[in-house]
Amino acid sequence: MDPRQITAILFDKDGTLFDFGATWNAWAKAFLMRLADNDRDRAVALGHVIGFDLQAGVFAPNSFVIAGTPDELVATLAPHCPDLSPKALFALINEEAAAAPMSEAVPLLPLLKQLAAAGLRLGVATNDAEAPAFAHLDAAGVRQNFDFIAGSDSGYGAKPEPGQLLAFCSAVGVEPSRALMVGDSTHDLIAGRAAGMATVAVLTGPANAADLEPFADLVLPDIGHLPGWLGLK
Repeated sequence: MDPRQITAILFDKDGTLFDFGATWNAWAKAFLMRLADNDRDRAVALGHVIGFDLQAGVFAPNSFVIAGTPDELVATLAPHCPDLSPKALFALINEEAAAAPMSEAVPLLPLLKQLAAAGLRLGVATNDAEAPAFAHLDAAGVRQNFDFIAGSDSGYGAKPEPGQLLAFCSAVGVEPSRALMVGDSTHDLIAGRAAGMATVAVLTGPANAADLEPFADLVLPDIGHLPGWLGLK
């Protein structure tokens, strides 16, 4: 992989642009307590269903929520929440997600401006829903810095399928072989490989380097190391 050939970068959102633990552990606590009507024992039980330890305040490394979609979360929780319709549960998930306290993995605005100034086209592909993704990027003041933003409900499918990635390449007029997928999960990297893109893993999500290395052309501590690798001034 020659970084000089890269003309477009597609970022995952959670665990890549934003630190996963600082954001989604807080979301899970608030969401589960709300879902359980503040019954802590029930919230603990619901946490076990989705792979979240309410006492410790962390997701299990193999929790499907880490790289999953809201639809998958609805399907898992619906049997345990008979008083809520799937539509109502989906709305509750997205409402709490939009309010999640986002913690930038690195200062995003200067990084994105530097990448754009170098002529790179930029996008976001997340397995979160589109509305919370827009809310999070707006709250960080960086939505306008992306040429393309897709959630799992934007019509392109979800990772690890490559639909979002190919849609990005088409939208910005770049061949996949000259685009880079940057993410913190194997879903991101598998999607990148399937789309024919180069792949860079970052360690600001729950996965460790050993998990990601088989699917990544390069592993970096965080996205702040991209300009150096790309040879930008």
